[in-house]
Amino acid sequence: MNTRSAPHGRIARRACAIAAGCALAWVATPDVVRAAQSTSGTGGIPRSTSVNLDFTISIDKFIFFRIGDGAWPVQSGTVNTVAFALATSIPGGGAPTAGNNRATSWNGTAPIFSVGATGNVLPVEVRSNAGQITLRATTTGPLTNTGGNTIPMSEITVASSDSALPAPTIPATGPGPTVNVSSGGPGVGFTQVTQRAADWTFSYANSANRPAGTYTGQITFTASSP
Repeated sequence: MNTRSAPHGRIARRACAIAAGCALAWVATPDVVRAAQSTSGTGGIPRSTSVNLDFTISIDKFIFFRIGDGAWPVQSGTVNTVAFALATSIPGGGAPTAGNNRATSWNGTAPIFSVGATGNVLPVEVRSNAGQITLRATTTGPLTNTGGNTIPMSEITVASSDSALPAPTIPATGPGPTVNVSSGGPGVGFTQVTQRAADWTFSYANSANRPAGTYTGQITFTASSP
């Protein structure tokens, strides 16, 4: 999810959109070294003379954003996948056996549907020197299967292990609301600098019964600076 399903890397100066991955742009160059002055001194000993030399250092704004593979400073091209699978359990009989006319015990209460997940906990990292960083999730529509059935993307929820790096709400379609990443971080002494890391846990709400099938889709997460 880029998460898109979950992650990869890309270079950006002000914003990085990932189908869950990472992005980076950084430039720090000695921009100008001006010609030095030239002076001389005369007279009795001891004597001295001084010259001035000007320096300029330019540092571009950058954002490094990754979900999943590609820990700083690596830029990964991998788009990670989060997968959910619903399992059915028959009270009094356990999991049913696949096939036709298979008998199983059942105590008469409603079947239990549980959601199993693979790769649903992903490391997230944001680094920047560009001031306030915001995060947003964007979707282009629901998850779909080959039969044309759909599940709204808003059925996917995300929880963060650290409130300083919150996860944005996933909308059913289009761009969702932004959330602010707290500036600072371990060893950071500037309010314009951000260095945050957390684990995001993705879940499927499973709020309604759906037709059988494999549903796929992608979410784009974007980090932006002013």
